[in-house]
Amino acid sequence: MKPIQVGLLGIGTVGSGVYNVLSRKQEEIHRRAGRGIEITMVADLDVERAKGLVGPDVQVVQDARAILANPDIDIVVELIGGYGIAKALVLEAIAAGKHVVTANKALLAVHGTEIFAAASAKGVMVAFEAAVAGGIPIIKALREGLTANRIQWIAGIINGTTNFILSEMRDKGLDFDVVLKEAQRLGYAEADPTFDIEGVDAAHKVTLMSAIAFGIPVQFDKAYVEGITQLGAADIKYAEQLGYRIKLLGITKRADKGIELRVHPSLVPTKRLLANVEGAMNAVVVQGDAVGTTLYYGKGAGSEPTASAVIADLVDIARLHTADPEHRVPHLAFQPHTLDEAMGTLPVLPMSEIVTSYYLRLRVADQAGVLAKVTGLLAEAGVSIDAVLQREADEVGGEGSTQTDLIILTHDIREGTMDAVIAQMQQLPTVLAPITRIRKEELN
Repeated sequence: MKPIQVGLLGIGTVGSGVYNVLSRKQEEIHRRAGRGIEITMVADLDVERAKGLVGPDVQVVQDARAILANPDIDIVVELIGGYGIAKALVLEAIAAGKHVVTANKALLAVHGTEIFAAASAKGVMVAFEAAVAGGIPIIKALREGLTANRIQWIAGIINGTTNFILSEMRDKGLDFDVVLKEAQRLGYAEADPTFDIEGVDAAHKVTLMSAIAFGIPVQFDKAYVEGITQLGAADIKYAEQLGYRIKLLGITKRADKGIELRVHPSLVPTKRLLANVEGAMNAVVVQGDAVGTTLYYGKGAGSEPTASAVIADLVDIARLHTADPEHRVPHLAFQPHTLDEAMGTLPVLPMSEIVTSYYLRLRVADQAGVLAKVTGLLAEAGVSIDAVLQREADEVGGEGSTQTDLIILTHDIREGTMDAVIAQMQQLPTVLAPITRIRKEELN
């Protein structure tokens, strides 16, 4: 059978990994897919560099639209990134009747509804395993492997840069700014790390997982996003003393009134497997009603780990290339006409309606009665206290200090209620600095 012909848009880190892995695994991929899969065209702005990365049989062009216009190309792999030209090229590829494989989580999280609708209308596939957690096959697990389950919640460490930073802060007792510079020096963080450290990258990924898990459209604009830039070494130390580690989690849950969709730092009990994921590794925990808890762990980025996911998508498309479009696995796991219907019964909840527990750190005057006033306000608001840790003043500010840290762990409470009581506590004259609040996830 004639090999599937692939056009590659962009041959950077991931693109070169796709080409290299596909080239050396040709025989095995043919055995798995039932036919060959060959990259026959590459588009890249730097044509000479691209030519040096591929074999003589691959046509290299500067204009990506030359690939879209080639009738022999069956699948277009988009590895450009971003929302701009990538969106236009993906939609044009679909309009030309070509299947699309992409690692572009930002594009799909923001414009996925439009892209998937266009693909369904044209009868082509858009595959995006590489868009979430690199080489970990979490999209396939959610969309196919766990299809018998009513997914209850997902919690994931899905950004390697922030996990590396938090691991270093904990191991070395350093503050965020110091570790960020080291992460940039080592290549774990970009020169402009905003998308990573502010939680945007993780939010793109959890938005896609949420849509697949709960059968709703992608709704990135409704996600709550908070990064790690305000975390201090003190909070990581205190969390450790209380039996927790701080991780940036992407969380989506099925709640009574709708769906939670949020990214923020969280205290995770050290006994949980997720708390022990270190360095730049990724991990996702999925709770289903039939299967229980499942964990997916591995490299979330890198040339060949991400290429592994791209090639898995290429093999899937090769297998299903001639299948009736109506009987392929839907892009977001559920039949397209049910997605909008689900929005009525499963809206994405505002953060004020989220119910979780909290870590609070208050810098207070070291004098009698302070703890009583703080706990009194919490009691009036109906906030139940799980644990209290009060440091000696000289541990916090040195010998003779008149300030100390008061750390409180709460039981579950609605976020809107916690917002109100924090505002009240902040007004106390004995509270000397902005209160630090970090959400706590037991992941039971």
